[in-house]
Amino acid sequence: MKSIFSILIVLYSLFLLSCSDDFLTTPPKGQANEDLLLNSEGIDKLLIGVYAVVDGVHGETGIGKWSSSVSNWVFGGVSSDDAYKGTVFGDQNQINPIEGFYVDATNQYVANHWKPFYDGISRANDLLNKLVQVELPESERIHVEAQVKFLRAHFYVELTRVHGPVPYIDENTEDPSLVPNDHFVWPEIEKDLLFAAEHLPHRQTDLGRPTKWSAITYLGYVKLLQNKHSEAKPYLDDVFENGGYVLMPSYEQNYLIAYNNNQESIFEIQCTVNDGYSYDNPYGDTPNGCAGDSLLGMTFMGGSGFYQPSHNLVSSFRVGEDGLPLLFDEYSVDDILPYDPEGKNVLYNDPVDPRLDHTIGRPGVPFLDWGVQEGHSWIRDPSNGGPYINKKPMFLKSEEGSYSNTSGRTFPNANNYRKFKLSHVILWLAECEVEEGNLTRAAELVNLLRNRAKQSNVVTFEDGTPAANYLVEPYKVPFPNQDYARRAVRHEHRLELSMEGYRFYDLVRWGVASDVINTFLQVDGTRMGHLRGAYFTEGQNELWPIPQTQIDITLDRNGQQILIQNPGY
Repeated sequence: MKSIFSILIVLYSLFLLSCSDDFLTTPPKGQANEDLLLNSEGIDKLLIGVYAVVDGVHGETGIGKWSSSVSNWVFGGVSSDDAYKGTVFGDQNQINPIEGFYVDATNQYVANHWKPFYDGISRANDLLNKLVQVELPESERIHVEAQVKFLRAHFYVELTRVHGPVPYIDENTEDPSLVPNDHFVWPEIEKDLLFAAEHLPHRQTDLGRPTKWSAITYLGYVKLLQNKHSEAKPYLDDVFENGGYVLMPSYEQNYLIAYNNNQESIFEIQCTVNDGYSYDNPYGDTPNGCAGDSLLGMTFMGGSGFYQPSHNLVSSFRVGEDGLPLLFDEYSVDDILPYDPEGKNVLYNDPVDPRLDHTIGRPGVPFLDWGVQEGHSWIRDPSNGGPYINKKPMFLKSEEGSYSNTSGRTFPNANNYRKFKLSHVILWLAECEVEEGNLTRAAELVNLLRNRAKQSNVVTFEDGTPAANYLVEPYKVPFPNQDYARRAVRHEHRLELSMEGYRFYDLVRWGVASDVINTFLQVDGTRMGHLRGAYFTEGQNELWPIPQTQIDITLDRNGQQILIQNPGY
């Protein structure tokens, strides 16, 4: 019996050793095996993972997606004279210091804006490192690399526009925690975009993938962000002359789901809902529905009423009897348009640009197919957000449930974000022509958009009557002088692209942010109490802080901080 017992112990020990060996060599369940990704299919999955961050969501919930939304509504819109935060003062109160320019480096929206884009950069770098380990046809390898570098450049543009100098981390960086933020990373961004422009096709079969023209357009915009108009112009000219894009016949078509990925679109960030994606989070937002904008819709649409157009923006659509904008130098209380709080009438009867009511929901004016906007009853808190509603990212009532989310928060919808359109290129090219003194071509370019606005559909009541006194006419060619041309082109930027997240960055690159925003804060503060006392500090508020959490965790071997905070924070 002792012998048998001893044999059993030996056999059991051998069994345990065998199991132990299996345990040590078996990959853990639920964890990716990198070897399985080192093939064409694996590379494609990794590439999709990089694309997942392009809308700023990357699987985050709550603030993690709203702070880095695809439309830049917080840092590019609420911080400008285009819009107020909206809704009620206490909802997402971390945005209040951004709107009022008293934000600090511990602000949660500042921190959460940083996080997803560096996550996207990390994914891009990881893919580039794996790409060299995989045997692929050279054309396929180059195509993947070009897409990844376009996306990485996009992430760095988003970071740079908000935070200024940021650490540049690429696939060759050994220790990201030791990389300083000692310069604006425009040269590195341009290098990636140049590679993308050289190797991407003119058109892509899959919607949402960048093309050669997407990259060239982005290069032009990056040059403008550096005020290098002479360097931007050849890129923009190339897209305008050779890209094959055509303006849509009617202005509002660029903001309707039915016209996603149209003939004018150069690069769209795709949004989809009800696609079977299971997303377990307290808000129920599908990440594929551009959920970073999920707060924007009004409460009757399933949103929360954020990002409401300002009095200042509405007044900018006024025109004279000649159909040209009132290019006022000084914005005052007298420029605020009257409105009916109950939405029974449209009280302002002087002429306005028809793009106004395709951009903004006004009391007394039909709001898509949802009916006439009923004024304050459609607004969560008019004292904090005013009487107006953002219209461009909305869906039709007839599309509710089919092109809008059917579970959780119901506002996320299938209306794509048009990152670059031919209209962007026309405006940026006109700006370059003004700065180079070519006032004839600058006027001709702007008139392409004004004539499109003139022939566009107008918002009407059920009986076909125009909802307001709409009027728009082209400028005389050439512009009379450079100063007038500059003001006209910049104003056209605002009319054409308002509420699309570009306004704050335009004011900064034009060098007028302090004057324009402080005038806005002072005048609109007479109606909007939360703006009273707010002030934009020149030399500080053009950039937002480096998150304090990032400064705290990036220390060298001597315990000295690597990242330097922006001035004033």
